[in-house]
Amino acid sequence: MTDAASSESTSDGADSRPMSTDEIRDTYADRASWFARFDWLDRLFTGRYRRPLFSQASGRVLDVACGTGVNFPYLPESVDLVGVDLSPEMLAGASQHLDGLELDGELREMDAQELAFEDDSFDTVISSLSTCTFPDPVAALREMERVCRPGGKILLLEHGRSDVGAIAKLQDWRADSHYESMGCRLTQEPMEHVAAAGLNVRDARTAVLGILTLIEAEPADEEPDLADEAAEPAGE
Repeated sequence: MTDAASSESTSDGADSRPMSTDEIRDTYADRASWFARFDWLDRLFTGRYRRPLFSQASGRVLDVACGTGVNFPYLPESVDLVGVDLSPEMLAGASQHLDGLELDGELREMDAQELAFEDDSFDTVISSLSTCTFPDPVAALREMERVCRPGGKILLLEHGRSDVGAIAKLQDWRADSHYESMGCRLTQEPMEHVAAAGLNVRDARTAVLGILTLIEAEPADEEPDLADEAAEPAGE
């Protein structure tokens, strides 16, 4: 919340008064059981995109805003996992998820915008459907970059405004009420956040009528960044 560019990178009216960290925590305390109950629905619609993206993770892996642990089944069993989330209630669901998998992992309550890890602590950083809820998504992405080692991977699955006009209009209509109830920016533009954070994007593609964006990035270096280019459609 310290960078002016981050407040300018979002794209819908809900950002005129972003929820505070405490408000987001309270929202997801109320919603945690709902997310756990409908985990199967998430797997049905996003599993086919999570699997090829997060299967690329290796080494020590940080899952930022891990929620109830929906990404965990798509990680290789060889990784050393750390999952962080703002909500204790969501982490309780993640713990149950982790117990049912052959993964070496730990869970910690933590604000994505102020990660309590040393620089270059992880080989891979992943996050899914999260930048829509961070009060300052650019600050969170910069934290992901800070804790990822040089040459490491930052793998993101995000949602945003559809590139299909009729659907985008429906999202626009629902944006403010959805933010009030879920703390989620329905019409965000994920690539704008990534560009503002300065990540070095290796690949970006969209799916589900442009609503989902799959991003493969790494900490910034001297090479050209592709974040300002339009994401290529992914196979449906």
